[in-house]
Amino acid sequence: MKRMAYKRIKTIICLICIVFIMGCAKENNDQTDHVAEETILTDTVDTLKVTPEILNEVRTDISKEDQKEDKEETLPVSEDEPNQSLNIIMVGDILLHTPVEEAAKDDETGEYDFDFIFDHTKDRIASADIAIVNQEVIIGGQKLKISGYPTFNAPFEIGDALSKAGFDVVCHATNHALDRGKSGIINCLDFWRETYPDMLVTGIYDNEDDASADLIPIIERNGIKIAVLNYTYGTNGIEPPSDMPYAVSMLRKDRVITQLDIAEKTADFTIVCPHWGTEYNLGISDEQKKWTEIFREHGADVVIGTHPHVIEPVVFYEDEDTDNITNNHGNGDMPVYYSLGNFVNWTASSGSGVANRMVGGMANINISRKENGEVSIDDFNVESYVCHVISGDKNVTVYPLEDYSESLASQNEIIRQDPSFSREYCDRLVEKVYANE
Repeated sequence: MKRMAYKRIKTIICLICIVFIMGCAKENNDQTDHVAEETILTDTVDTLKVTPEILNEVRTDISKEDQKEDKEETLPVSEDEPNQSLNIIMVGDILLHTPVEEAAKDDETGEYDFDFIFDHTKDRIASADIAIVNQEVIIGGQKLKISGYPTFNAPFEIGDALSKAGFDVVCHATNHALDRGKSGIINCLDFWRETYPDMLVTGIYDNEDDASADLIPIIERNGIKIAVLNYTYGTNGIEPPSDMPYAVSMLRKDRVITQLDIAEKTADFTIVCPHWGTEYNLGISDEQKKWTEIFREHGADVVIGTHPHVIEPVVFYEDEDTDNITNNHGNGDMPVYYSLGNFVNWTASSGSGVANRMVGGMANINISRKENGEVSIDDFNVESYVCHVISGDKNVTVYPLEDYSESLASQNEIIRQDPSFSREYCDRLVEKVYANE
């Protein structure tokens, strides 16, 4: 367009020059003809003269073209080049005891709405590139009867709330996965497939192909492939359906090793989410230590545990801690979050130690692809949260511990079940468990 604008000016100037020459020639004609030619010359020049409007239009065309060229010059070399770094978070148990379900239920319509649980955490969850959650109880829907402890079943609306809050991966391999048997597994998976097909669901299966040890769940963001492997130690003694023995992903050594080895070849980074340990124990069990070594030996990059319903230590195992590492991702270092505790719950239990169940952790991990092509951890930490419970409609929610005041703590009705609960108590618990972090 710039070139066309200059050509237009040049053409106009040339035409004016031609007309001027013609005018000079006409001066040699007779007086009678001069008057007529002068009129013609004047009309011609008036038609072809460069008006301010024409010049402004030309300047505008040139300016626009200059701006376009400047903009093109500042564009990146390739818009398709991904930012190969990720922030990954995971929270602990979504444990829907009866009071939590009652807080979500509309008594007039019979419908549920759990969004309020995430009112103070959804921005943090949604800000992560990948957000993972442990869905402690099966989502079988109202047709299978909603229930709390000891055999749980949640309405589909909790799945709506998880999606709205920003979660990308849901772990379902827990000891409560078979609380509604085969129907619970099928209903849960149908719900996710039909309503939120982009949600990566791990740990439960309704067909043999998906349950194959050779097929591992992978989520990809920013050009990085993350394998998320989810297993449980057991299902509270409930046997899987005879025609679906593969319904729940179990902590079996052969399966775990096979999947870790496949992940090592097909994914850039591997997260293992085991449902393990001892309930209400703030320490680490020998069984957890045993599995930790298996995960490390076969290439896991991070382990994030659930099940104890209380927080447990975060331990960083360095490469030199074990001589038998086959991890090809980075340098073999591996952080283990032994238990994130509960994210939300309202247990009916009372007595000393119940207050511990109200504090949960959020694993926070940053990874990136390095110059050698490997993906490894840049940094990691754990963020602390408190479940706040008050009787009434939509009065169960979760706060970051740093935002949880002593005034709020004094209103938390868990005090009726464990009078030791306070903001100071939560601080001391976090300091005790994470003392070495």
